[in-house]
Amino acid sequence: MALKSTIYKANLSIADIDHSYYADHALTLARHPSETDERMMVRLLALALNAHELQDTCGGDGTLAFGAGLSDPDDPDLWLKDFTGQIRLWVEVGQPEDKPVTKACQKADAVRVYCFHHAAEVGWKGIENKLTRLDKLQVFRVPTEAAQALARMAERSMQLQATVQDGAVTISGELGSVHIEPLRWR
Repeated sequence: MALKSTIYKANLSIADIDHSYYADHALTLARHPSETDERMMVRLLALALNAHELQDTCGGDGTLAFGAGLSDPDDPDLWLKDFTGQIRLWVEVGQPEDKPVTKACQKADAVRVYCFHHAAEVGWKGIENKLTRLDKLQVFRVPTEAAQALARMAERSMQLQATVQDGAVTISGELGSVHIEPLRWR
């Protein structure tokens, strides 16, 4: 018998000062049985960092949603689609391989990867040269300590606030707050 995903609910209030984006998002996160709290919370972080694209890219007429992620390797962890169904933004979390990232760049207008694992540098160095020609790709490193602190904030029902300013984000909730400064690798 296959294990089922665990459902998490998050009410995320985003104040993105960098992009003048302010909104509340009622989110449902399906955590795959093999997914860690750390990875799930980095997906939530990626949503907070990219939510402004709803307005900036789609003029408010789009859908920002979690994809099937680990359940379907052909789906992103997060994506933004405009009203025509065009994938405007494809987001991957973790250490994806080069071929899926290349495919994502063929399907979407922009692709962002958020690496967070303690061995992310080694993984990135292994595929970096294979991805140099992909002009749609941006790669960010979320500090391991920050990702682990985010994981400690995971609850089945969460009330969170994300404040984005100067490229950094502070996520606050009932269990504390975490300040995260993603480093852009590419």
